[in-house]
Amino acid sequence: MKVLVVGQGGREHALVWKLAQSPLVSQGLLRTGNAGTARDGTNVDLAATTSDGLVKFAKAESSGLS
Repeated sequence: MKVLVVGQGGREHALVWKLAQSPLVSQGLLRTGNAGTARDGTNVDLAATTSDGLVKFAKAESSGLS
């Protein structure tokens, strides 16, 4: 399952780091992200700032959890 995490700070990094350890998670996607988060997930340059835009992206990526 793909998981979309919105943010670029330490909390988001901790979430993606822990999610990456789960056998149920195939990919952690981070909207915005930073150099540190790129080690544990995939940073996504997503201009969407509204919930509608984020939902559209999550559906397009078949994200199972957002």
